[in-house]
This record gives sequence, structure tokens and C-alpha cells, in this order.
Amino acid sequence: MTPLRATALIGGLAALAGGFAVALPAEPAAAHGGLTFPATRTYACYRDGIDNGNGGSLDPANPMCADALAYSSYPFWNWFGNLISDAGGRHREIIADGELCGPTDQFAAFNAPGTAWPATEVESGADVTFRYNAWAPHPGTWSQYVTRDGWDPDEPLGWDDLEPLPFDEVTNPPLNGSGPDGAEYTWDATLPEKSGRHIIYSIWQRSDSPEAFYNCADVEFTGGGGGEEDTEAPTAPGTPTADRVTGDAVDLSWAAATDDDRVARYEVRDAATGEVAATSSTASATVTGLEPETAYRFHVVALDRAGNVSPPSGELAVTTLGADVPSGSCEVDFSVASQWSGGYTANVVLTNTGDAAVDGWTVDWEFTDGSVVTNGWSAEIAQHGAHVMAENAAWNGSVPAGGSVSFGFNASVTGAPDAPEAFRLDGSACAAG
Repeated sequence: MTPLRATALIGGLAALAGGFAVALPAEPAAAHGGLTFPATRTYACYRDGIDNGNGGSLDPANPMCADALAYSSYPFWNWFGNLISDAGGRHREIIADGELCGPTDQFAAFNAPGTAWPATEVESGADVTFRYNAWAPHPGTWSQYVTRDGWDPDEPLGWDDLEPLPFDEVTNPPLNGSGPDGAEYTWDATLPEKSGRHIIYSIWQRSDSPEAFYNCADVEFTGGGGGEEDTEAPTAPGTPTADRVTGDAVDLSWAAATDDDRVARYEVRDAATGEVAATSSTASATVTGLEPETAYRFHVVALDRAGNVSPPSGELAVTTLGADVPSGSCEVDFSVASQWSGGYTANVVLTNTGDAAVDGWTVDWEFTDGSVVTNGWSAEIAQHGAHVMAENAAWNGSVPAGGSVSFGFNASVTGAPDAPEAFRLDGSACAAG
């Protein structure tokens, strides 16, 4: 359904909305979470309906919420389910302009433009704590955007109405809050310098699934000037160094850039082609998908929230390792030895199934469940994002043909841990034990 059709239906049904009492379903529809501070439109309208209703009925006082209720009660009871199940990070590709606030028909009423939606008052440039209801916890990354200065709130929200980069981004925030409607993720952030009416647009992309959630939170910025265009680019990052190299990946780190506002993200670029090889919100990244025994040159640029790009860093020349261990000549057995709320202990056994001894080894994998290694033993373990590399200790680097070596680690995770899907030994695939 297009935003124009949704708006027309809302207007035609608005006269029927006053005083409607909608019975609460016996069980809420399955869904997963949404912003409670600043309140997303769906949550603000749900609270408005409940607070002004009687005996569990919905009777919102806000006119935009009343129009939305006339269209459908589903997004009120399912305010935490504004999602696309197969998004997989393709947000701009699969969500059309005008449909950002309600990208599916069930939530289309919340695309209606206007300044009458309930709004949260926030202070320009202030440090705040975001609160996000965790109806069903999942690992992932939350990205918060804000509308540009001069955007038109009387037009449906489009992608070009948002600043090009998120002003806040967090991966796997702590599940440590409790709100009026259940447990909440909370994290600290700094609001952008804005004034007047704006929308904070939040995208939660799960890391254990292609599912993503979308929130439009109407806010009123106070105490800020806003309106000044940022034209100053960040300084150049430091020349990257290769912390670890395998046959198909390299872990990089560099000295951070500085900016008059703040650095929003970094891009690692192939110096020969200019193509982006990796992105990161911190001064480190892992470049994957490389060819064995191949020379590469990389540099890094920094971008601020306005999209200004820094000069490039110095170049790093690096050559990936050879595929010394043929595919199928190793086996990795991963097991969870013990588990507790928020973490677990894992044991990993590497078996050399080839005909020759392995002299020095590095096992690497990617987590799909948001796990973060907190400490390990019998190996030197380093993690960059989801990518983990475990290198032999000084005393266990030699693994004879048919022999095995084991190591382990503790990790934090939200929910149940998942075994990594694949392991590599010095860049070559290993069979799963």
C-alpha cells in the first residue's frame, strides 16, 4: 500500500475512531522490540490509547494516533513488531521513500506526515540514555539517524530527509533496564545539535538473522541553534598496521582520526581500486574474502556525521598467507562446556587430519550470535567485530599428523550461544567435528 493510499484511508476512517474501545487480544502477536525513549510513534500511540481508554481498551486522545487506530488496531497491540523479516541490511533497497515509518501494510498508517504525532522533548547536543524494549532479545546493531535541517515534516519521510550517517550506533547493548512494558536495552548516546521538530529514525539489524526493525521517534529539540552546515572534514587516520594475517583475511588497526564534531565511521579502501573493503565505527576492522598468497594495499579514511571525508591515511602493503593446509585436512570440534545468564564457556579441539605435521597454527571463525570473547586459555585470542582469531601458544604450536590440540574461552552473549558455522586453519576450511 502506498503512503498516499494509507493516508487517504486514515482520513476517511478518522470520524469512526472517536471513542472506539478495542479489546486486547488474548495473546500479543509475536514481535521483538522498539524504542521507548525517545518513544517511537507506535509506542507513543499505544500508551496514549491505553492511558485514555478504560478497562484495557484503546481510546487515544492524540488525533494522529486516533487516525491510525481507525486504520488498524494491530500496530497498537504489536507496537514492538515494526519489522521486515528478510531485510539483511538492505534497508534503502527494500523500503521506498515515504514508507520508512511503516514499511509494511500493517504499519502503513504511521507513515502519515505531520507535526501532530506525540513527540518527546529532548535537549540539543545532550547526553541521554536510549531505552529500547526487549520483547524478545536478539544480538545485533542499532543505528540512529536524525532528519536534516530544513526537512519538511508535512511530507512523508524519505531517505534523503535523513542525515547521511547515523549520529549513534551500538552493537549488542546491555539488557539491563526495566520499563513500564518490560525489560529494556539501554545505552548512552550524545544527541546531535538540532532545534525544533525532527524525527530520530532507528534501525535494529539482527546479527543472528536477516530480520530488521524500524522506529520513527518524533522529537522536539530544545536549547540548540542548529541549522549550521558542517563542512570541516576529519583529520587523516594513522597508517594502518596488520595485526594478524591469514590466507583470506587481515585484521587492521590504526590511530584514530579527529573531527570538530565527531568521527562517525571509517572505511578501509583498496588503494589500487578505491573500493571499500571494510567499514568500522572504531579504529580497527577485519578485511575478509581475500585471495591466498596475494599482495594488497589498503588505506583508511574517516567520515563525520555530515558525510565529510578525511584525507586518506598512509598505505599498508600486506600479502596474504598461502593455503598451507589443504581443505579437509583438519577438523574443529566446538562445544559449549557450561552456560549462564549472559555468557558461556566454550572448548575447541583442532585435529590435524592431514599427512604432515602442522608447525604453528591459527584458527579463525565468525560469530553469528553476537558473542564477545572475554578471556581464553591455551591460545592467543583476538576479536575484531564478529571475527575471531586464535593463535597457538608458545608450547602447543606443533600438531603431528593425526594429533589434536585444544583451547578454550569464556564469552558474553545475549540469549543462547550458537556454534560458529565454519572454521579455518591458516585460511583453509576445516571439517566440523
